Amino acid sequence: FLDEIGDLPFSTQVKLLRVLEEKVIERVGDQRPISIDVRIISATNRDLKRLVEQGNFREDLFYRINVIPIHVPPLRERVSDIPLLAEHFFRRIHLKSDKKINGIAKDAMHLLMAHAWPGNVRELKSAFEYAFVTCQGLMIQPRDLPPDVSQDTQLSASDPKTGVSKDAVKKQQLLEALEQAEGN
Repeated sequence: FLDEIGDLPFSTQVKLLRVLEEKVIERVGDQRPISIDVRIISATNRDLKRLVEQGNFREDLFYRINVIPIHVPPLRERVSDIPLLAEHFFRRIHLKSDKKINGIAKDAMHLLMAHAWPGNVRELKSAFEYAFVTCQGLMIQPRDLPPDVSQDTQLSASDPKTGVSKDAVKKQQLLEALEQAEGN
């Protein structure tokens, strides 16, 4: 698995292309060729086609690795995945942690779903690592989330991708706060 292949230096691209074409590698400091039979899976968040057009990525390597392209949209375009991913990261970190945290509060989940997630799934995972460090109660609350998530002011009045308006999020938060305070 080659992660961030779009950031590979040109000199390394040449070497990788040779390995893929000849199916032979040499260990560092060794002269003996070693035959290999592998399949390469690569990932990038960059537009390789554009990099090829700009001359920053080898065209022959692009066609060699672009056999079965899979496009995974950014997390902000997959809002319905956030609760599943959040639960996964919560459980995973909970197993490693000694903290007695029972779950994620609804208003915290609403904030998670409203955030734009420029760092995608890695940012979501980091948000849970942060929350487990800062959480003092039994449930992860909005105050336990990283500041850029809990105080996200970049929401537009209505986000067409999520269908959640900023006013709707505020209203839901107020209703939940009233419920928790038993109307007081």
